[in-house]
Amino acid sequence: MNDLKFHWFLPTNGGDGRHIIGGGHGLAAETAGRPASVPYLGQIARSAEQLGFEAALTPTGAWCQDAWVTTAMVNSLSERLKFLVALRPDSVGPYLAAQMASTFVNLSGGRLLLNIVTGGEDHEQRMYGDFLNKAERYARCDEFLTIAKALWAGETVDFQGRYLSVENSRLNNLPDTQPEIYFGGSSPEGIEVAARHADVYLTWGEPPAAVAEKLDRVRAAAAKHGRTLRYGIRLHTIARDTSGAAWAEAGRLLDQIDQADIDRIQAGLRRSGGEGQRRMLELNGGSKDDLEIYPNLWAGVGLVRGGAGTALVGSFTEIADLIEEYRSVGISEFVLSGYPHLEEAYWFGEGVLPELTRRGLWRHPAPVVSRASVPFGAAPAPVVS
Repeated sequence: MNDLKFHWFLPTNGGDGRHIIGGGHGLAAETAGRPASVPYLGQIARSAEQLGFEAALTPTGAWCQDAWVTTAMVNSLSERLKFLVALRPDSVGPYLAAQMASTFVNLSGGRLLLNIVTGGEDHEQRMYGDFLNKAERYARCDEFLTIAKALWAGETVDFQGRYLSVENSRLNNLPDTQPEIYFGGSSPEGIEVAARHADVYLTWGEPPAAVAEKLDRVRAAAAKHGRTLRYGIRLHTIARDTSGAAWAEAGRLLDQIDQADIDRIQAGLRRSGGEGQRRMLELNGGSKDDLEIYPNLWAGVGLVRGGAGTALVGSFTEIADLIEEYRSVGISEFVLSGYPHLEEAYWFGEGVLPELTRRGLWRHPAPVVSRASVPFGAAPAPVVS
């Protein structure tokens, strides 16, 4: 059964390079050797598309380039790849957001997915002029999505909420297809919003048993609303021909991290009010020791990076095995990244994805077409290369 989907990442957080780029969740991003230019991001997008990734996640926050502007510019440099664009309900009203998404869908040929981000850390939110607390941000997000989804459905919306209101609101240009909603949140408030609105619930890369426990809670919440969700996981990856080569690369990345930087960044991340960030910090403990928290799952990235802090590390076969473990608890979509993003996309795409194809778990969404022996004018049959 070919049921798995894989997405890549556009590193708009100050650039890309051969070391872990810190930042995120209220922390300033470090600069790197490869700036987040349109040509370089386009190169990553084209490579991800060629390798078989479905979409590319583009982050949001004060620490990175704006996701909407960036993907609008990179979109024309690719043909099939979708963009999983992070959208913050605190930074734009629901009507304008619905209109922007509809425009992106219609002008890109449906190549938009939305990653709804309720807001970062409290101190970063105040930079945006948002002084709501976390619970209030989730409540506002619920109102935001209620309005936006009604607009995409072609309804005329009159809505009077605690945080948002619209009157006689209607989109003149409806999206050809409604964008799917990807949503993550580990707190009870976040899970409730996901249960009501998400198409795909996203979690960060904890060990399979912890992921299973969280997904059980989300399933139960969604069932109360008569809904069934899909489930995805956000991870980094270090895939190599052999396990030894992969762990050597993890060691190289770790050797480049200074303990003083770990202490400074961990202190900043501990200011987070997010349940998911708290769980990431618990996995690494702020120490370079004992970072393989589950076979082939490494917590080293989270020492200096906010948000997703774990990586799949190992041979192509070992990583495929761990992916199957996540699949067994309900994960069907994997949002991945690596350092550098261009080269790591090829390590994973040319190593792990073919292994999953051999296991009958994945098929390239746009396989190479063989034109040999095809009569002129006839449509060739697609084959997997």
